[in-house]
Amino acid sequence: MTNPMIDTTDIRAAMDRITPYIRRTPVLSLAPGDLLTDLGVTLKLEQLQHTASFKARGAFNAMLAEPVPEAGIVAASGGNHGVAVSYAARTLGHRAENFVPEIISPSKLALLEALGVGINVVGREFAEALAACKERMAETGARLIHAYDQPVVLAGQGTVGLEFEEQAPDLDTVLIAVGGGGLIGGVSSWYRGRTKVVAVEAKGTSTLHSALAAGEPVDIAVSGITSDSLGARRIGEHGFAAAREFVDHAVLVTDEDVRAAQKLLWMKLRLIAEPGGATALAALLSGGYAPEKDERVGVLICGGNTDPAKVMED
Repeated sequence: MTNPMIDTTDIRAAMDRITPYIRRTPVLSLAPGDLLTDLGVTLKLEQLQHTASFKARGAFNAMLAEPVPEAGIVAASGGNHGVAVSYAARTLGHRAENFVPEIISPSKLALLEALGVGINVVGREFAEALAACKERMAETGARLIHAYDQPVVLAGQGTVGLEFEEQAPDLDTVLIAVGGGGLIGGVSSWYRGRTKVVAVEAKGTSTLHSALAAGEPVDIAVSGITSDSLGARRIGEHGFAAAREFVDHAVLVTDEDVRAAQKLLWMKLRLIAEPGGATALAALLSGGYAPEKDERVGVLICGGNTDPAKVMED
């Protein structure tokens, strides 16, 4: 791999391509006491994006930036990427087929079924679904849109950062959840150190934290409530390269912290977030990230595909 990095030019070009097809999701600026007792925070509500996650951005950019063969698109994911790829393919008139692991949530499986695309449930984890997806690509000539490890996908996800900075230009710090690295790679490649980017992971899906400790991407054992959306076995090469260059540091939270963040979003703001979508906020609630006095903090709520009844479960 000669140059795994994307730059702001790539991200601006992605925004130009995808603007007709995505929503400009809102930000919500909260004063101390609105959500957290002693801290104001600005939330970027990307769970209000088409397909209820940021993934639609990368999916549309991938299909608009490069040709799609007649055989169509294949994708592997824990659910959100597959839903986004299927939605984008249907919108643009392409075929799509998905490979998902057994840990996919029922709500995400239902979304895929509603889109009327081919669905293959393969293996326990994302890595097994990806292997089967690559076999199908070789058989049919379909194009693989990777969930997180293609520059064109990172550039699409980076438009979240571009948009967030336009809407909230004075932030000191932005907290971003990490799974396979597409989102953190794209957003950090946009900010490029102008604003501090902090990565947040649940302990059972700590791909970036583990990679930074080892100095390179390494396999992890995937577990916990964020595994259906953040459950890559290892961080992607492109996301890791960007994170190592532009992310300030990575913090870990527990499943209990994530549940508490989900519940707080609902109880205080009547916002639904899936576990992965609430992970970045969990860092503030748990003290995993402790802002300085008067630090202006932004948090990306990156997904909302979950059964609302599960949010309040103990």
